[in-house]
Order: sequence, then structure tokens, then C-alpha cells
Amino acid sequence: MVLVRRFEERAARAYTEAKVGGYCHLNLGEEATVAGLMAAARSEDYVFTNYREHGYALARGIAPERVMAELYGRTDGVSKGWGGSMHMFDVASRFMGGYGIVGGQVPLATGAALAVDYRGGTEAVVCLMGDGTTNIGAFHESLNIAALWGLPVVYVVVNNGLGMGTTVEQSSAEPELHKRAASYRMASARVDGNDPVAVFRAARTALDSARAGRPYLLETVSGRLKGHSVVDPARYRTREEAEALRAADPIAAYAVRLHRQGVLTDELIERIDAEATAAVTAAAAFADASPHPDVSTLFDYTYATPVPNDSRRLPGEALFPAPPRPVGASPAGVPA
Repeated sequence: MVLVRRFEERAARAYTEAKVGGYCHLNLGEEATVAGLMAAARSEDYVFTNYREHGYALARGIAPERVMAELYGRTDGVSKGWGGSMHMFDVASRFMGGYGIVGGQVPLATGAALAVDYRGGTEAVVCLMGDGTTNIGAFHESLNIAALWGLPVVYVVVNNGLGMGTTVEQSSAEPELHKRAASYRMASARVDGNDPVAVFRAARTALDSARAGRPYLLETVSGRLKGHSVVDPARYRTREEAEALRAADPIAAYAVRLHRQGVLTDELIERIDAEATAAVTAAAAFADASPHPDVSTLFDYTYATPVPNDSRRLPGEALFPAPPRPVGASPAGVPA
């Protein structure tokens, strides 16, 4: 949890330094949900996320250096610098990508679960999404198919209370989003996303159900500490709401809890923070030193396999080559 927190803080700083391009969405405030979910999943399980994915990549075991280098768009990144913040992908850890289109990952995760079922595998698929995704058609279509076919998938709605700047209560007639599973006779639960142990236990129950051919909808209630993305000042929140979120900080609350239980000491808390900070500092240095991709590799990963007539035209280049000029003609084609 601390590693994710320090990493996301450094990512926000790098964005302001123009080292990270495109959009950048952080898991600040959602660390307990990240840790609980990924601790419950097995190494062979598949994980699909939306664009708020850095913490999940780290918790999945991808090295901080490779994640940071990906944010920087460098060749040593987990996706060779072509994915960036929203589109990380790593086959080795079965981290099947972040998706920038809201809900774009939901049908794909359902398809992966179908593939597992078709092969007779024991893996499960974890499909993460935000609360806003539950209002799109692909969400309902996917849950319907998963329930009909008994697919091994757990749909996880990370409910931070806001679809960008619109509250769940203003956008969803049923704000307890896990109840939507009832339409498909699918088991579901709602859990405190600020409690990593509660999330872990709920996720284990959901994954056990999925492996038995009963898909599951899990809702974790976990408020983000910052705006929708690093450029969002979150002015739609009142001062009281912002203070309440800070007071409910899951890392601070869990540290107090473990301290009271005798699991942590002040010295150990300081050491954990120092180790996480050092790891993130090293990751940023690694990303800074990693080379930029060469322009010649721009189309290398457009398709997984060769495609006939695949265009390799760079921006500004003509669609068709210019016809050869007659001998003795000027560049305009007029005889010299």
C-alpha cells in the first residue's frame, strides 16, 4: 500500500515536470482496494483494468522501474513505452492491460473467461472498473453472458463515489451498484474498500465462486484522494468532503490498526516508508535514463501478427508516392 502511495505521488510530480504525456489517473486513496484484490488473486489468474492501473501493475509484481519507464514512454517500460499510463500490458504477469475507453475491458475480460472455460482451465479473470462503467451497455451485456454461460470471472466495481465529477447518486438510480447483479441472478457483495483485509476476504469468496462456474460482482467502496486525473482540481468537492476523505486515509488507518495489534512499531512504519520511497526514487532515475523509442519502431506493435497492406506511413508523409518526373522536367512538371 505504501509503495503504491509513494509511486503515485512521484507519478503526479513527473506529470507536472512534463515527463509523463497523455492522461494520467492515480490510485491515491484506493491502495487498500488494490492490495486486497491483488493479494487474493493467484499468479495464474488474469487481470483486466481500466485506465487507473498503476497500483494494480505494481501489486501484480511488475517492477516499479518498468512501470515508471512506461509512464515516461521509454523503451524499458513494461510495454516498451508504447502503452503509457493507460495501456500497460504484461503477458508474464497476466496483466492484460489498462483500457482508456470506459468499459472497454469488460467484454474482453468476459471473452478471456470464456477462453479459460473452453480450455477447461482453473484460472479466474478479475475485471476492474469504476462506478461509471456500470451505466454502459457492455457492462450489462457482459454480466448477462457470464451468468448464462457460468464463466470464471469476477467483476470488481471500485466505487469512489464519482464518475469523473458526477456523484453515483446523481447518475445511478440504484447507487448500491453490486445490487445490479440481481438482474442476472449473479452473487454479489459490497465491501469497505478502505480495509485491505475485508477486501482480501471478499475477493477470495468471489474468486472461489468464479472458479466454481459462478461469476461474481464485487463492489469496493473506496474514495480517491485527488481528482479524476492529475489535471483535475476536484472543485466539485466541498472542503468538508475533502477533509473527510483525508481523515479516512486507508494507509494511515491501517497503520494505526496494526500498531494497536502489535504488528507494527513506529520504527517499522518508518522503515517501510523509507524503503518504498527509495524504490520509487530508483524507479524514477531508471525511467529518466531509459531511451526513447526510435521512430522506426512506431508501427511495430500495431498488430500482433503481420497484416497485408499494413500502412507504415509516418505523419506528414504522402498517402501515395509521387509519380516519377519526365526527363528534363522541372519539379512542377513544366519543361525546363
